[in-house]
Amino acid sequence: MTMKSSSANNSRLVYSSDAGRICPECGKPQAACVCRKKSAALAGDGVVRVRRESKGRGGKTVTVITGVPLNDTAVKVLATELKKRCGTGGTVKDGVIEIQGDHRELLLAELTSRGYRAKAAGG
Repeated sequence: MTMKSSSANNSRLVYSSDAGRICPECGKPQAACVCRKKSAALAGDGVVRVRRESKGRGGKTVTVITGVPLNDTAVKVLATELKKRCGTGGTVKDGVIEIQGDHRELLLAELTSRGYRAKAAGG
C-alpha cells in the first residue's frame, strides 16, 4: 500500500471559505446539515427531565429541562410558553430550557398535561 493511495482514501473537505465548517457525515455546510438534526432528535430515551440547579450560578436557583424531543424552533416556543406559565424569565441554550427559580412541580404538571413523559431528576 502506497502513501498516496492511503491519503487519498482519508481526504475530505473540512472547511470552505464560502460555506465555513463542513459536516463530516453528510458533507454539507454545518448550517445546512441534516444528519445532526436527525440524530439529535432521535437521541435520548424519550423522557423529559426536570431538575433544579444552583451550582455555578451565584446561588441563584434555576430549573433545567432536558430531553425535549423537538427541533430548535419548537423548543424556543415551548420555553416561551413555560416561562409565561411560571411568570418568570429564562433561556434556551443548546436545546436545554433554563427557567429562573424553582418551578419543578409546576413544570412537571405542565409538561405531563402536554403529553410528554416528564420526570424529576436530581435530588
